[in-house]
Amino acid sequence: MVNYKDLGLVNTREIFAKAMQGGYAIPAFNFNNMEQMQAIIQACVAQKSPVILQVSQGARKYASSTLLRYMAEGAVEYSRELGYEIPIVLHLDHGDSFELCKSCIEYGFSSVMIDGSHLPYEENIALTKQVVDYAHQYDVTVEGELGVLAGVEDEVSAENSTYTKAEDVEDFVKKTGVDSLAISIGTSHGANKFRPEQCTRNAEGVLVPPPLRFDILAEIEKRIPGFPIVLHGSSSVPQDQVAIINKYGGIMKDAIGIP
Repeated sequence: MVNYKDLGLVNTREIFAKAMQGGYAIPAFNFNNMEQMQAIIQACVAQKSPVILQVSQGARKYASSTLLRYMAEGAVEYSRELGYEIPIVLHLDHGDSFELCKSCIEYGFSSVMIDGSHLPYEENIALTKQVVDYAHQYDVTVEGELGVLAGVEDEVSAENSTYTKAEDVEDFVKKTGVDSLAISIGTSHGANKFRPEQCTRNAEGVLVPPPLRFDILAEIEKRIPGFPIVLHGSSSVPQDQVAIINKYGGIMKDAIGIP
C-alpha cells in the first residue's frame, strides 16, 4: 500500500477549512496525461492556489494507476521547481464502487469521491459510509453526492438532472461522515451541457441555459454551515468561442455552458 503523504500530497480537510475561512474556492481539474498535469500545475503555481488533481475511472484505465501516482508525486516536485510549493490533492472523481475507492486509496490517492447519487437514498448512505469508514483509517478524505447532474463526462452519464433536496443534507452528512458534499443546483457535465429545448434565446439568438438554483445552495449552507460544498460541471463554453471552433471545421453544434 502506498501512503499519499509519502508522495508529498495532502487530503482536502485542511485546504477546505482554509478556503471556508478565507471565502474562496478550490479548483479541481481532471487530467489524463503529463501535458495536462503540467498546465494545471503551472497555472495554479502562478496563482499560488491549492489544487485538486482529479482522476476519472476512464483516466485510470487509460494512464494506469501506477503512472498517475508518479505523475502526482512529480506534480509536487514540479511546483517546487516553479518556485512555489502548492498543496496538491490526488482525488478520484465519481467513483462508483467501494472496490474502486479502496484500490485508489491503496495506490496513494489522498481523497476519493463515492458517487451513489443514482442509488435510492438509504443505499447511497450505506455505500458512502462504507467508503468513509475505510478511507478514514488512512486519513483519506471522502466526497459524497446528493442529487444527479445531467450530461456526459467519461463514464458518468445522466439524461436529466435531479436537484439536491436541502432537507436531506444534514441527515446524509451525519450518517455518512463525509468530508465534503457534491450537490446538484443545475450545473451539468460535458461540452453540450443542455439541450436547446431546455434553453431560451436572447435578442441575438444565442442560446441561454436555465439559471442555476442558488436558492437551493443558500438553503443547504444554512442547514450545514461551514461544511465544504462541491459543484461539478461548472465550467463554461463561451458562445463566441463555439462559433470560432465551428467556423474552422469544428463540430460543436449547440454546445451550451454555464454563464
